[in-house]
Amino acid sequence: MRDKTQANSSGPGDGLVRIGAIVFFVGAVATLVTVAPLFLGGDPFPSLAYAVCMLMGAGFLIAGAGVLRGIAVQRRQARSAAGPAAGSSAT
Repeated sequence: MRDKTQANSSGPGDGLVRIGAIVFFVGAVATLVTVAPLFLGGDPFPSLAYAVCMLMGAGFLIAGAGVLRGIAVQRRQARSAAGPAAGSSAT
């Protein structure tokens, strides 16, 4: 059975995942651009260019935070839908 959510609706954390993917992509492109001269025999870029490569890891962390936020909200919704008796194990 499907919930009442639309197929194109965004849930909690989806924005963070999108932003994280964009930041990761920018960092990946920066990594390719920064490393290319080392393999092609050109002059290396300044240290600031290598710092931009760290966006790859930052994007990964942002996307991971979005996934964890979505999981937390879904768990909260599942607990509230199950009712107060679902949390206790009294027999």
